[in-house]
Amino acid sequence: MFGYRVPAPDEAMLISGGRRGLGGAPFRVVTGHGKFVLPVLRKVRFLTLSMCESEVVETCVTKQGIALHVRAVIAFKVGNDTESIINAGQRFLSDQDQMSVLTGRIFAGHLRAIIGSMTVEEIVTERQKLAAEVLDTSKTEMAKIGLIVDSLQIQSIDDGDTGYIDAMSAPHKAAIQRQAQIAQAQANQAAAEAQQEAARKQAEYARQTAVVKAEYSAEVDRAQAHSAQAGPLAQAHAQQEVLAAQTELAERQAELRQQQLVAEVVKPAEAEAERVRILAAAEAQRMKIQAEAAASYDRVALDRMLIEQLPQIVKEASGGLSGANVNVLNGADGLGEIAAGLVAQGLTILDSVRQNLNGQNGQGNQSGGQGKGLLERLELQGPKPADDNGDDRGAGAND
Repeated sequence: MFGYRVPAPDEAMLISGGRRGLGGAPFRVVTGHGKFVLPVLRKVRFLTLSMCESEVVETCVTKQGIALHVRAVIAFKVGNDTESIINAGQRFLSDQDQMSVLTGRIFAGHLRAIIGSMTVEEIVTERQKLAAEVLDTSKTEMAKIGLIVDSLQIQSIDDGDTGYIDAMSAPHKAAIQRQAQIAQAQANQAAAEAQQEAARKQAEYARQTAVVKAEYSAEVDRAQAHSAQAGPLAQAHAQQEVLAAQTELAERQAELRQQQLVAEVVKPAEAEAERVRILAAAEAQRMKIQAEAAASYDRVALDRMLIEQLPQIVKEASGGLSGANVNVLNGADGLGEIAAGLVAQGLTILDSVRQNLNGQNGQGNQSGGQGKGLLERLELQGPKPADDNGDDRGAGAND
């Protein structure tokens, strides 16, 4: 649109003519938006707000009197506030390139002042401190001309041919070289150890591979041997089973034969032995009964014979009185007592014989034989014959 002006984002539009600007400035400042400007009556100029750069190369003398060649770069721009734009516009609007020249000169002066208060060691080792001090001292002056510094970088410090910095850095260089050598040696050692470890791992891998191959080979050999032996082993196993079956059959046949022998020989023999034992026991029992019967018969016969022989025994006892001179006191009564005594004596003899026979009863048939012998002797004796005079003398008495 005719008469409407708009500044770029990195520019400030300065409108002169008409009423004055802020603080009595000869122009008004417009940033960030457009404005209608009357042609002919108003004049518009633009001031850059973009970043500018200034390089400083200066020879400075340190606190120790050593000359140093310092190279620095300053990054600056016009401030964004209206006051800074007015200050910069009044100074650099007609020749904005002068901002870099003036900035370089300002910083060169402050740089010489700051380096003059420091030693070479401080300057070399504390460059950030040097830059901060230069910025602090130049901030006020830069604000007066409407500029602000974004950064200050010390790019290089050189002492020329004096060799002070080199001499100062020699111990550090030596230490660094020593450290570098140590690091190199350690690196070489680490490399050698790594190579040795790699070689060891390779050897270990080769050994394991050989072991695995040997195990595989042995397994294959065992499988082949097992396969080769499978036929004979199966045949031997079959023969073994046949032998076991034959052995079992033989054992069963032996057991059957043993059972047959028991049934055919042992059982009949045992039955025959049992029969003979029973018959022998029966025969022994029969003989015992016969012996007991015979002994009982002999005792009965003996008693009968003893009774029958009792008169003879009394007679034999009285025979001894025939020639004896016996006085009878009581007459007939006395004679009766004598006769009674003779009978009692005969009975006593009979009892003695019977008791002797009973005591010998446990001897079986032998005792029976002895009883028979005694009876035979008694029978054979018979009555005693009379004397030559032909008379029997009984007991008499002489008056």
